[in-house]
Amino acid sequence: MSAGGQGFFTRFLGYYRSNSSGWRKGCYRTLAVVGATAVGAAVLATPVLATELVAHPTKLPWPQDGLLASHDHASLRRGYQVYKQVCAACHSMKFMSYRQLVGHVLTEDEAKADSAEILVEDGPDDTGKMFQRPGRLSDLLPSPYPNAEAARAANGGALPPDLTFIARARHGFEDYIFHLLTGFCDPPPGRKLDDNQYYNPYFPGGALGMAPPLYDEAIEYDDGTPATVSQMAKDVVCYLSWSSERNHDKRKRILFKVSMVVCLVFPHVLLYRIFILSSWRAATLLQAMCLRVLFS
Repeated sequence: MSAGGQGFFTRFLGYYRSNSSGWRKGCYRTLAVVGATAVGAAVLATPVLATELVAHPTKLPWPQDGLLASHDHASLRRGYQVYKQVCAACHSMKFMSYRQLVGHVLTEDEAKADSAEILVEDGPDDTGKMFQRPGRLSDLLPSPYPNAEAARAANGGALPPDLTFIARARHGFEDYIFHLLTGFCDPPPGRKLDDNQYYNPYFPGGALGMAPPLYDEAIEYDDGTPATVSQMAKDVVCYLSWSSERNHDKRKRILFKVSMVVCLVFPHVLLYRIFILSSWRAATLLQAMCLRVLFS
């Protein structure tokens, strides 16, 4: 390297070292601007399709919300009636047995009467043949279709989901199900639906294979409550919420009892720590000091 080139390199290296922090900051800023520009361009270049739009459900006050709140059992009874007379035509609850309804939704006699209405294949008998018998409390709630293929064939290729844990299987939980049941409307201009599809802005994609299941006075409540669409949707959502978390009330009762025990025991432990253990530690330290003085 020539003397002139070596001198230039030396001057450049000295300038870089004296201004390296400023150079680094400038590089970081440049990279940040370039990165933000690239991300913005990618986002703007991505087309937003109408099928990708979805309405977000509003947060609603449910009876079981709150630290010490429990399920509304009158609503659970009505919700089971809505499921039995409306939803059970297409949706199963194959992880729910009649005995689990006792004490929460139905009395034992009511659950026995409901289970006796179905026929369950059992066997084999003494001759090796299967037979039909009336249902018992230990039997599961019946499915409307014998298998998934039959369910798809009856619903235009769509498989109706099982509802046992549906309230915890969807984003939005109870709010989503309520808005889905009450949110059917006409599609926006330019939106085309296939045959046997219905528009619901709360369903991803908007095209739902389920027809609006609820309408005013679709059923007659046993307790005389007016069967409006919103009332039936609220009741069946409460029932599905209980089905998803059947130990909800029991868990809160245990939490309340534990909290009461802690509130009663903690002050006594604190007082024992302050007065008894502190006095014992003071006496121990005094004894140690006396022994040190005597034997020093």
